[in-house]
This record gives sequence, structure tokens and C-alpha cells, in this order.
Amino acid sequence: MITVGQARVRMALTALIALILTVLPLPMWLDVLRPAFLVLTVLYWSINTPLAGGIGLGFLGGLLLDVFQGPVLGEHALALALVAYIAVREHQRIRSKPAFQQSLLVFAALVFYEFVVFAIDGWTGHPVTSPLRWLHCLTGAIVWPPAAAILSYTEGRFA
Repeated sequence: MITVGQARVRMALTALIALILTVLPLPMWLDVLRPAFLVLTVLYWSINTPLAGGIGLGFLGGLLLDVFQGPVLGEHALALALVAYIAVREHQRIRSKPAFQQSLLVFAALVFYEFVVFAIDGWTGHPVTSPLRWLHCLTGAIVWPPAAAILSYTEGRFA
């Protein structure tokens, strides 16, 4: 049986890897296509182990992302905490869906996340109005099934 402490260590490790994949410098054409790995990781842990991760993991991961790349401290933390809250609240419904439907729900969560960040950027005078900012929502939904499979493999691997 896995304890909550062991699950939190696993979550922190995968969130750290996702953060590194999110802030890793890439060429501009490839950076636009990069999925939001940290959001996908927080979504996975919020759906599969809502008591151990969830909102706290989303807030701390978002705060670390803000330190690395946010123009406003706390914008990614707020957006990720809101997405994690919705995922924790609806985790039983999301978990019972097949992979394609989960991808659609993840797409909606990524659009919500990006909308919150977009709104905060606009309110603070840092608007990014390029339509390419929404492209990672699509790539994140496409990457969701293999990403969830990899995370579930690590969940069972370290048990």
C-alpha cells in the first residue's frame, strides 16, 4: 500500500520533471507547439490522487513556473490552482471516461488555464494577443493519453 507521503514524493518528482520540460529553451517554432507539461502533470495527479496532490501541487507548481517565466508573480499559480480544483472536484467523472473523452476534457481544462493567464496578462498590461498562444491547448490534448500512460507507469513502478 502506498502512503500519502510516498505519493507526494512521486508527485513532486514528476512535477519537477514537467517544470524542467516546460521551461527548457527551444527554438521559437518548436516552443509554440510545446504542450503545457506542468499543467498536464497537475491534472493527472489531481484526477488520480486528489487527496495527496491537487490544489496545493497546482499552486506550488504554478508559483515555481511564475518564478521562471511569469511576468506577474502568481498568475500561473492561480490558474493552476483553479484547474486543479476543478479536476479534484470532478475526478471521479473524469477518471471513468475513455481516453478520447478525457483528452477533450483536458483540452477544455487547458483552454480554461490559458484563458485565466490571458486575462491576468491583459489586466496587468502584458497582453499577448497572438493566436499561437492557444496552440499548446491542442497539443496538450493530443499528448494527454501517452502522458497519462507514462505517469501511471511511474505510479506503479515506484510502488
